[in-house]
Amino acid sequence: MLAAGLLSRTTRRALLPARRLHAGAAAPLEEALVRAGIRPESVPRHVAVVPDGNRRWAQARGLPTAEGHEAGRRALERTVLLSHAWGVRALTVFAFSQENFGRPKAEVDCVMGTIERMIRDNLDEYERIGIRVHLIGNPSGRSESLQEAAREADEMTRSNSDFHLMLATCYSGRREIVEACRALARRVEGGLLRPEEIDEAVLAGELQTSAAACGELSCPDLVVRTSGEHRLSNFLLWQSAYSELYFADALWPDFGEAEYLKALRAFQSRERRFGQRTA
Repeated sequence: MLAAGLLSRTTRRALLPARRLHAGAAAPLEEALVRAGIRPESVPRHVAVVPDGNRRWAQARGLPTAEGHEAGRRALERTVLLSHAWGVRALTVFAFSQENFGRPKAEVDCVMGTIERMIRDNLDEYERIGIRVHLIGNPSGRSESLQEAAREADEMTRSNSDFHLMLATCYSGRREIVEACRALARRVEGGLLRPEEIDEAVLAGELQTSAAACGELSCPDLVVRTSGEHRLSNFLLWQSAYSELYFADALWPDFGEAEYLKALRAFQSRERRFGQRTA
């Protein structure tokens, strides 16, 4: 079940079909964002999240690690709904890294199971409200049941384009770039591509985030990391070249509507120059 009960009344009212932030479509929501200090027309199109702190959240409460990951799942469901309601077009979540396989097997299995339940429990609703679900990363590292859930999600939401949810699972930014280079090398070897034709756009087209709106939303405008850590940890290395970075002290299960609004206000306070001068 979607975590609508954890959202503000105004946001819950916005969680209806056809709620994009165009003129007249969601006036109450626009007003609520303005009251929160957000310019609705400047909401980031693509937000990426490194949801850190589930285990520490559980430890601080004397709970098993599994309870922390379950609380993190609820925070993720909440963030998906908020992003969709507020006019964000894509959300990429670092659900499980390739390096996370170094954790105890019980925790790895727990996280895989949590991701699978999140997909299965919400898939009907995501299909209904226009959310396209992608799993990116190395599929061979996923459990069979998670791979099956990924296939179902792909099939059920394939025609959706309102909002793209990308769950980076068994993901490595460096590996993604290496695999893209290998794919281009095979095309050159097969005579389908000349080396001089390879540019940034061609390489970007081989990255897994290019699945979002045919590459239109492949690069995040804003990258958020929780729990006070200040690094990307091998996440979207190519795509984040000009992303705005926001580091929240809150542990991921505590990252709610107020924390998300703070991140959006910080994003909108920055001047994005993309390496150029404005004057």
